[in-house]
Amino acid sequence: MNIVTKAGQYVTKVLADQLPVSCSFHNAEHTGRVVSSTKLLAEAEGINDKDTEILLLAAWFHDVGYMQSSENHEEIGMRIAESFLQNEHLPQEEIEQVKKIINATVHSHTPQNLLEEIIRDADTSHLGDPSFFEVTELLRNELKTSKNIRYTKVQWVEQNIAFFKQHRYYTGVARKNWESNKQENMRKMTEFIKDKTSLKEEKSILNKKKLEKMESPERGVETMLRVTINNHTQLSQIADTKANILLSVNAIIISVALSTIVPKLDAPRNAHLVIPTFVMVGFSVASILMAIISTRPKVTGGVFAEKDIKDRKVNLLFFGNFHNVPVDEYTAAMKEMMKDKDYLYESMIKDLYYLGVVLNRKYRLLRTTYTVFTVGILVSVLSFYLAFRGFI
Repeated sequence: MNIVTKAGQYVTKVLADQLPVSCSFHNAEHTGRVVSSTKLLAEAEGINDKDTEILLLAAWFHDVGYMQSSENHEEIGMRIAESFLQNEHLPQEEIEQVKKIINATVHSHTPQNLLEEIIRDADTSHLGDPSFFEVTELLRNELKTSKNIRYTKVQWVEQNIAFFKQHRYYTGVARKNWESNKQENMRKMTEFIKDKTSLKEEKSILNKKKLEKMESPERGVETMLRVTINNHTQLSQIADTKANILLSVNAIIISVALSTIVPKLDAPRNAHLVIPTFVMVGFSVASILMAIISTRPKVTGGVFAEKDIKDRKVNLLFFGNFHNVPVDEYTAAMKEMMKDKDYLYESMIKDLYYLGVVLNRKYRLLRTTYTVFTVGILVSVLSFYLAFRGFI
């Protein structure tokens, strides 16, 4: 596993565990968007692998400081990044580069090189995205809940217009991909300000339905469910990785035992090694079996009846409940579910719950497997010691 992947897993877990609930904008979703934009810009600009690695590390850690404070969060993020990267034995020279790029995300800082320009453009990529109006509402809500700074719709649009006027994309790729959408978003906000009637009624001439969605508390619920399900999925992947490590280590132990030790047990002078060898192999086999059981998938029948849809007894978001159903029936069922907001949220909640149940089973089995493996190593070493001493 490379250091960028490790950093991503670390930051995702830290934000999930320690980030204040009030951070509705500067969260794991924003960090993931910046990382993706950074990777896109680095590839388009032809950045070499080492500099790309440094860029992606900075992108992962650039807002992690929000878990402690929104004030000087860049400095906090640099300290956290330095501690993590030192533990991963990254050269100090490269760590300093990562810190400089994180510092480049400070709004008052002027980029000094292409890497700093890339991180600045990636950090504001949402300005040129069609989803800008939804994302900026998350920031307005964050200011309200974390700092008690309240903006009316008109004031907030005016703040965004002022920011747009002083903002610029530095890289040619960012200007090519995002500048036109950014200007379109600017135009929509300008039109919004011009319509005084819409301002008074808190309605936008841009898109009435979009603004209503932005104001709706359902948006926060959807974000919470999406982030939580994503965290559960990543934890499941971590569990599978741990099980794979156990499988690999024990397979090597058994291979070495079968190829090196077992063939020599026929000799009378090696008779004392029979019991220790089979103790070691036995524990390894037990560890392999338990690791396999922990990752063994369970698939249900994959069918449902029309009555199940009416009674809300089937979760259409889990493939195990519909993989044997014709596509027409599944499409009709999904349309029926999407008409009912409560049914849709109930399905998402059930999906999250059963993910948790599966995770609990995996981690309990993995904990037991690691215990068996640890005890097996200790007992095997003790057995070989006693055998060589002539006690068995």
